[in-house]
Amino acid sequence: MNSLPKYILLAFVVSLVSCKKAATPKVIYDESKSSSSNATKIDTSSIKIADLPILMEGTKYLIHPVGDIRVYDNFSKVYGSSKTSQGSYAISNYNRFEITGYFDNLKFQHLDSTNVVALTDMKVQIQTATFLNTIAEKSKAKILVYTLVDSDTNKDGKIDQNDIKSLYISNINGTGFTKLSLDLQELIDWNIIEAQNRLYFRCIEDINKNGAFDKKDKVHYHFVNLLAEEWKVEEYMPI
Repeated sequence: MNSLPKYILLAFVVSLVSCKKAATPKVIYDESKSSSSNATKIDTSSIKIADLPILMEGTKYLIHPVGDIRVYDNFSKVYGSSKTSQGSYAISNYNRFEITGYFDNLKFQHLDSTNVVALTDMKVQIQTATFLNTIAEKSKAKILVYTLVDSDTNKDGKIDQNDIKSLYISNINGTGFTKLSLDLQELIDWNIIEAQNRLYFRCIEDINKNGAFDKKDKVHYHFVNLLAEEWKVEEYMPI
């Protein structure tokens, strides 16, 4: 009579173990793999598309998010709508001073120009692009801060949210695109202290090289003077 609950418990434990084994670490350190096996995979079921341009308040540059959408055999085009029953044409969301989503580039266009310039020629997945409007209000500096993935750190052939997230910065027109966080350090968070004109951020380093970020690893603290001629990252020790 009591055997059934035991079998159920055993199945539950096996299921938990299987899930843990299936988890993919964010970093793979095995350099023995061939370059061909680590090459970024090309999704032949997707097409490149740009969202309608965005003009952030207080700026003079249109921003065009560019990315891929997945298409299906029966995918039909519907004008005037971002969605169909088979999929969506939208690759980003916009909330006044921030663009969010999963897109692979931004293109910039001055209001008085027809010229469109790409942010980067690297293979990346941009997740957020934030305009520092409070810094712009008190200075001439118009700056964008990005959280993105720039490397296939888990060696699965894709650059996506399962890889290490990094912090970047640029001018409002896309120039000066600069990486602030160090390679193989996962961005935790960032904020702005307006009184100092500084951007503060935290990253975690995989000290024990187990491919995951956990309590045994080290947190690094950094800041950048946003109004300096050069965005130089400085480390500080609050603990």
